[in-house]
Amino acid sequence: MSRQIDPANVALRMAAGSLTLTLLLCWTALPAGAQSVWQPAPSPTPDATADAPGWFQPATGAADGLVRLPAAGDVLLEQPVPLDTFVRPTDYVPNAAEAAPDEAQLYTIEELREEMKKLAWVKGDYKIVPYGVLWGSAIYATRRTHPGFFILYTHSPAVEGENDLEIDTRRTRLGLDVTGPRVHWFGGADSGGKVEIDFHGQFLTENQSTIQIRHAWAEVKNENWRIMAGQNWDLMSPLLPSTVNYSVGWAGGNIGFRRMQLRLERYLHVSDNVMFSVQGAAAQDIIPDSLNRVQDSGGGETYDRVIKPESAAWPVLQGRVGCTLGPQGPNCYPIVFGVSGHVGEQGFDFLNRSLDGFDYNVPPADDVRIRTWSFNVDARLPLASYCGFQGEFFTGADLGTFFGGIGQGVNLTTRRAIRSTGGWAEFWYDVSPTLHTHVGYGIDNPFNEDITAAAGRTENRFLFTNLVVDVTKKMNLGFEVSYWSTEYLALPRGDSVTFEFSGAYGF
Repeated sequence: MSRQIDPANVALRMAAGSLTLTLLLCWTALPAGAQSVWQPAPSPTPDATADAPGWFQPATGAADGLVRLPAAGDVLLEQPVPLDTFVRPTDYVPNAAEAAPDEAQLYTIEELREEMKKLAWVKGDYKIVPYGVLWGSAIYATRRTHPGFFILYTHSPAVEGENDLEIDTRRTRLGLDVTGPRVHWFGGADSGGKVEIDFHGQFLTENQSTIQIRHAWAEVKNENWRIMAGQNWDLMSPLLPSTVNYSVGWAGGNIGFRRMQLRLERYLHVSDNVMFSVQGAAAQDIIPDSLNRVQDSGGGETYDRVIKPESAAWPVLQGRVGCTLGPQGPNCYPIVFGVSGHVGEQGFDFLNRSLDGFDYNVPPADDVRIRTWSFNVDARLPLASYCGFQGEFFTGADLGTFFGGIGQGVNLTTRRAIRSTGGWAEFWYDVSPTLHTHVGYGIDNPFNEDITAAAGRTENRFLFTNLVVDVTKKMNLGFEVSYWSTEYLALPRGDSVTFEFSGAYGF
C-alpha cells in the first residue's frame, strides 16, 4: 500500500529542518570565534545574500571600474554593494565649524556635489552612509493593467478594455547603510544595518503618496555565519528578473516579498570553488485585509469588514539550502542554485457580509486557520562573463501575500487555500560594458478547481525584452516591451502589450 506525501508536510519539515540545522551550525561556529583576544575576521566576507548574483562586484576602492547595473528593475536597487559605489564611505567628514566663514559657505554647485560624494556621517564607532535613487518611469499599455503604475496582471476587456498611460516617480528611494563596531561576544564579527524607504505607501492621489518602509534591519556577520533581524526580503525564491518594471514579475511567476523576520545563515566553505549556505528564518505572518465600502446613515463613508484577519500563534518558517560552484569574488561568475520553502498559517474571522453586493451562502466562522506553504527551486547559470540564464520554479498554496496565485491566497466562498504552480526564466546578454539586454518569460497558474468567482484569475503569463544603457556609473536608462495575458474563470481573457521607459539616477 503506497503512502501519499503531503507537500505541506514536506515544506514544513524542510523549513523546520533548515532552521534547526542553521541554529546548530551557528552554535558550533561560536566557540571557534569566541576568543579572549579579538582577531580580525578573514577577508573577503560573503555578501549579505550569501549567494551573490553574477553581476555582483564588491566595491574595493575609488579606483574601481564601471559597476554593471543590469536593469532598472528591483534587482538593481536591492543589493547594498552596487549602491555603495554611488557614495564611497570615508573617514573624513567636512566640519563647517572649523572652517573660515567664507570657506564654509561659498561652494559652487559642482564643488558641493563633489563634497557630497565623499560624505559619510560618523558617530563614535558608527559610520552612516546615505544614498538614494531618483527613479521615474512612463508606461503605455494597449489594455489597462493592474494597478497601472506597475504591472501585476491585465484586466478583462469586459471590465477595463481601454488603453492607458502612466507616468510615475514613486519608486524613488532613499536609504542609510550603517556600519557599526565589531561585536566581541561573537568573536569580533562585523555589525551593521540598513534602512530604506520608497514612496509606494498609501496615497490619495498619485502625487500625494506616503512613505513605504522597504528595509529596516540589523545584522552581525563574518565569513562563516550571519544573524539578521528586521524587515528584509523573504528567504525563499531569492532571485529577481531583470525587468525594467517595478513589480519584477510578481503575480506572474516570481514569488517572495519583504517582511519582518529573524534570520540565521551558515556558510560552509568546502573549497575555494565550492560553498554551501544553510539559511533559516522565522518571519511575521502578513495577512491581507478584505474590505467592503458602504455608506453610513449620516451619508459619510465607512468601511465594513468582510474578513477580519488575525495572526496565527506561530511565525512563518522559511528555509533554504544553496550551493555556489566556481571561483568567488570580483570578476568571477560562479554557478548558484538552491532549494527553498516556507510553511505557516494565516488566521481569519469570516463575518459573512456582502462583498460588492454578493452574499455568501456560508455561515460566519471564527478563528479559521489556513495553511500557507511553498516549495521552490532557484538557479543562476552564467555561460560566460557577458551572458547566462537565471530562473525560479515554485509550487504551493495560499501564496497571496507572497505574490503567488496571481495575488489570490484564499477562496472567500469555500474558505480554502488556492493552490498554484509557476515560475520564470531569463537570458541576459551584455552587448558591451555599458549596454545590456534581457529576455524573459514567466507564468503563474492557480488550480482552476480552487477558483469559484467569475472574475477569479486562473492563469497569468508575461514575456519581456529590454535594453538598458549605463549612461554613467550612477545613471542608467531602460526601455522594455512586454506582453501580458491573464485568463479568467468566466470572463474574457485580458491581453496587453506594454511599452515602458525608465530612468534611475543614484547618488
